[in-house]
Order: sequence, then C-alpha cells, then structure tokens
Amino acid sequence: MENKELKKEIDRIMKIKGELRGMAIKDDFDYILYREGEDGVKKLEEEMARLGYPIKYEDIQPMKFYPVGVETSIMLVNRKVFNYQDEDFKKIGEWTTRVPLVVRLFMKFFGSIGLAAKGASRMWRTYFTVGKLEVVDFDEKKKQVILRLTDWDFNPIHCLACQGFFIGVAKLTKNKNVTCEETKCVHRGNEHHEFLLKW
Repeated sequence: MENKELKKEIDRIMKIKGELRGMAIKDDFDYILYREGEDGVKKLEEEMARLGYPIKYEDIQPMKFYPVGVETSIMLVNRKVFNYQDEDFKKIGEWTTRVPLVVRLFMKFFGSIGLAAKGASRMWRTYFTVGKLEVVDFDEKKKQVILRLTDWDFNPIHCLACQGFFIGVAKLTKNKNVTCEETKCVHRGNEHHEFLLKW
C-alpha cells in the first residue's frame, strides 16, 4: 500500500465510531517489542505520528478506552514498516491471548469450548464498544463452533487478527489442534463476518 493510500485508509478507519480498551493496543505493541525489539516500537510510533495519529507505547493505559480504529491502523502500519504478511496478523491475534491480563479476564469464560461459546458476546464487550459477537452454531460432536461478528467494517487485515484471537482463546482450553476459517466477510460482499472454529 502506497503512502497516500495508507493515509487515506487510516483516515477512513479513524472516523469510524466506537472504542476499544488500551489493553488491545498495548498487546499489539508488546508483540512488536517481542519480535522487532525497541527499535521496532520506535519505528511504529514514528510512522503513526507521521500519519497524523501519534501514540506512545509507554503512555497506553490498559483499561482506558481509545478510538477503535487505532488497532487496525497499527496493523496497517505494521504491514508497511515490517512487511508483515497475512499469517503474521493471525499470530498477533493469537499472541494477545497469551498476555496474563487477558488470561485472567477470560479464563472464567473459557474453561471449555462450550463455556467459551456461552461467554463470547460478553468477552467481546470487555474489549470493544462496537461490533457484536455471537455464537450461531455450536456442535460438540463435530467439534466446531460458528461465530458471527456484526457491525464490524474496518479492514480485512483485522479479520486475520480475529482468526488468530479466536484460535488463541480456544487453545486456552487445552484444545491445541484448533483451526479458524473466515467463511463470510463484509469485505467479500457478505452482510457480516462468520468464523468457523474447529478443534
């Protein structure tokens, strides 16, 4: 994505109403720190500032609400600065579930895949004030669940992180062989997103 296109897309995303907890943004920065080091964090901060949306890693407050577009914008900048590919964004999504704060918040919902399904909507609301996550099908015998995400239209890059996040949360239940496929997507002409999670 060229600089002008990136700026235009981030400007569009940042106008979308809604908020997310700072813990989500901090988790994204933690991944960059882990993978790219302090220089990587500095590059990310500099590029965000250059695009007109400065944010400092050390100033992020986990429980404070920030504009929801910040996280997607950071991912787009990661693609440009670090040349991240689709699988990298899935890894970022999964990485966020390894952070102790997230584990403490969600383990009461995710003691099993069944409990995860029941707690999905509440879990989503812990992070975001926009979007609605719900379970539309849960089949213990087939070992699969279908999650539907509505009112969520940012950028396809965030869909990849969602897949990784759902995989990571499912793995917290000790089901290590987990896959997640986005079967419906608003960026492919569907009315909502659907994710098929199998274990």
